[in-house]
Amino acid sequence: MSLLEPNKIFSVTEISSIIKEMLEGVLADVKIEGEISGLKKAASGHIYFDIKDSGALIPAVLFKGYAVRTSDLRDGIKVLVRGDISCYIKQGRYQIIVKTLVPVSAGDLYLEFEKLKQKLSDEGLFDQDRKKPLPKFANKIGIVTSPAGAALQDILSVLRRRRPNLEIIIAPTLVQGEEAAPQIAAAVKKLNKLKNKPDVILIGRGGGSMEDLWCFNEEIVVRAVAASKIPTISCVGHETDFMLTDFAADLRAPTPSAAAEIVAESTDSVFKHVGQLARRLAQSANYICLRAQGRINVALQSPFFKNPVEIVNRKEQEIDDLQLTLNDAFSNRKNEFAHSLNLLTEKLHALNPKNILKRGFSITRQYGHIIKSPADVADKSSINIQTYGGVFDAEVKK
Repeated sequence: MSLLEPNKIFSVTEISSIIKEMLEGVLADVKIEGEISGLKKAASGHIYFDIKDSGALIPAVLFKGYAVRTSDLRDGIKVLVRGDISCYIKQGRYQIIVKTLVPVSAGDLYLEFEKLKQKLSDEGLFDQDRKKPLPKFANKIGIVTSPAGAALQDILSVLRRRRPNLEIIIAPTLVQGEEAAPQIAAAVKKLNKLKNKPDVILIGRGGGSMEDLWCFNEEIVVRAVAASKIPTISCVGHETDFMLTDFAADLRAPTPSAAAEIVAESTDSVFKHVGQLARRLAQSANYICLRAQGRINVALQSPFFKNPVEIVNRKEQEIDDLQLTLNDAFSNRKNEFAHSLNLLTEKLHALNPKNILKRGFSITRQYGHIIKSPADVADKSSINIQTYGGVFDAEVKK
C-alpha cells in the first residue's frame, strides 16, 4: 500500500526528502557494531568512514561537535556506534549520523601487526641509516619466492627482456601458510652464505588477502631481511599492500615486476651508458692535451726562452733602480728631520727666559710669586727683582 499521492510526479529532491523523513522517523537512535573502513578526516573537522562487516557496509559521518570527543580512530578498529539513520539527499544514499562511538576491538592481525611493528621499530630495525645502497649494475640476482607463483614468472619475464645475460639464483620457498615464514627466513640466510653471492635479493610474492600475505609480517622473516648483508628489495603484493618486510628491506617495490625493473637496467641502457662514459673520457683526454699544448706554446713564445740573459739584466736594472730610490728616500727623510730640528731649536731659543731678560726685561717676585700688576703688592712691602745681570731686593713706595 503506497503512502504517496497516486499519479503524482515527484522530483528527485522530493523523493529523497520523503525517504529521509521516513528513515529518520523509523531508524532513530540505533546502535551498530562493525569495523571502520575508509576513514577520512576532512579539513572541516568532520570524520567520514564506513562501518562494515563480512556482508555489507554503511556510510557514516561523525560531525565535528562529536568528533572532538573521540581519539585514535583508524581503519580496522571494531567499534560500537549510536546514531540516527538518515539520507544524504544530494547523493541519494543513506548513512548513519554518529553521535557516540566506542572502540570495541581491532582485528587480531591488525593489532599483532602494529605491536610487532612498534617493537622492531624501537629496536632500530627500520632506521634509515641501516639501509644499504643498491648496486648500480647488478650482474647476479637472488629471488626468494614460490617457484610455482605468478610473481616469479613476472620477475623472470622482465629480467630476460631487459638483461638476458643476468645470472639468476632462485631460492624456492612457500609464500603462504604456517611453514612459509621459516622457509623465507632460511632462504634469505642461505643466499647470504653462498660463496658466489648475488648482488641483490628480491623477496616477495603476488597479491592476496592479509591472511595470505601474513608470513611477510612474521618476526623471523623481518629479522632475516634486516640482517642480510646483501641489499634487499621487498616486493610483496600490490602497491597498496604494506608488509613489515617493506620497512626492514633496503628498498620497497610496489610489485614483483617493479622490483625486477629496478634491478635490471636493459642491455641497451648499459651499452649506452658505457658509450657515454667513453665519449666523456675521450673528450676529457683531448681537452687536457690541447690545454697542455697551449701552455707549451705560450712558454716557447715567452722572452725567457728567446733571450734569457736580457731578462736577467733587466731584473738587475730594476734592483738598481729600487736601491737608488731607497737611498734617495733616506736622504730626503734625513734633510727633513734636520730642518725640523733647526726650527724647534730656534723656537726654544726664542722662548728662553734668559734671552728675554738680556733684552732689558726683568721679573718681579714677592714671596716667590711673580708680580703681574701693581695691585698685587702693598705699600712698603719687600719685592725681589731678577734682571739679566743678577737679582736684587727692593721696597715698594707708593
